[in-house]
Amino acid sequence: MKNIVILISGRGTNMEAIVRACSEQGWPARVAAVLSNRPDAEGLKFAAEQGIAAGVVDHRQYPDRDSFDKALAKAIDAHSPDLVVLAGFLRILTPEFVEHYAGRMLNIHPSLLPCFPGLHTHRQALEAGVKIHGVTVHFVTAALDHGPIVIQAALDVQRSDTPETLAERVLAIEHEIYPRAVGWFVDDRLRIRDGVVQVEPPEPQLLTTIAAPALGGQQ
Repeated sequence: MKNIVILISGRGTNMEAIVRACSEQGWPARVAAVLSNRPDAEGLKFAAEQGIAAGVVDHRQYPDRDSFDKALAKAIDAHSPDLVVLAGFLRILTPEFVEHYAGRMLNIHPSLLPCFPGLHTHRQALEAGVKIHGVTVHFVTAALDHGPIVIQAALDVQRSDTPETLAERVLAIEHEIYPRAVGWFVDDRLRIRDGVVQVEPPEPQLLTTIAAPALGGQQ
């Protein structure tokens, strides 16, 4: 039975999707805790309602990133995690923290990495004029929004899209692929070879939801 600790900063909708998948699909795992750097994070209420330990390590109570990360690691390690999942956790982590969880920490980023790392990915995508956008689940490394890619999902960018509508469409596929990636980890199906993640036995690591053209070729 593997222990999963999920880190959030806000609503935690990806956390909710993972919790539900763990229960409904009968993973040999449990979500041992949900931790947040913000005491007002909405997702903490959901976790508590599910009987999951919900805790706060408020970054504002620490003078620097290093001291915060040490306190956060202590709170995580109290639950003996096999996997740490970043689900909308809005803090840049120190290299020492990342190294401590090397090979057992996943993140989800709302773009097709390595394109558009950092913030405002949907606005970046629209400004760049890309025709396909999406989301990536990857192992966390010291480089921000980089690391071996576990799974990606892509969708078409429509002419009418705004950063807000694109974000909403991408979030829907996040809820599909993040539980899938976590489930693969739980089942010991992920192998990293020369920086590339493979699923064994093989399973598609790219999902596409490309819409058919509208009448007249307009979207």
